[in-house]
Amino acid sequence: MPTPFESAQLILNLYELRREETMRKARDFFVGFDPRTFEEFMAAFSGPHSNYIRMVISYWEMAASFVNNGAIDSKMFTDANGEFVFVFGKVEPFIPQFRAAFGNPNFLVHLERLTLGLPNGRQLVDETVTRMRQIMAARAAAQSNQS
Repeated sequence: MPTPFESAQLILNLYELRREETMRKARDFFVGFDPRTFEEFMAAFSGPHSNYIRMVISYWEMAASFVNNGAIDSKMFTDANGEFVFVFGKVEPFIPQFRAAFGNPNFLVHLERLTLGLPNGRQLVDETVTRMRQIMAARAAAQSNQS
């Protein structure tokens, strides 16, 4: 089990990775990315922003694996991070299809385990997705009104 200091160091290292320029662009893209079907997700996954999508989901899968395997204290990690819940909420509806399409039954298993293992994890995911879609709709309406 990591010491609190070791967990804090790893969390800070993960934070630094999130600040890297390409990762910032990827995360910005992912905020507005809202596929409603597996086909929409796959089209984006093989489109010009594929690298952004892969970067964001693989980053959070990696971070979740650190937590699930005990390298980072779970409570400290979840106290310091919430973006992984948002990311999971966007991909969750399509995970079974991705696992089948990729022939990988473990696709995003760490992110899934961490997120749904939170107290009220299911409710938290649903509320996060709803809130983010409301924010996206409000932004779109504001932009439409400015035009």
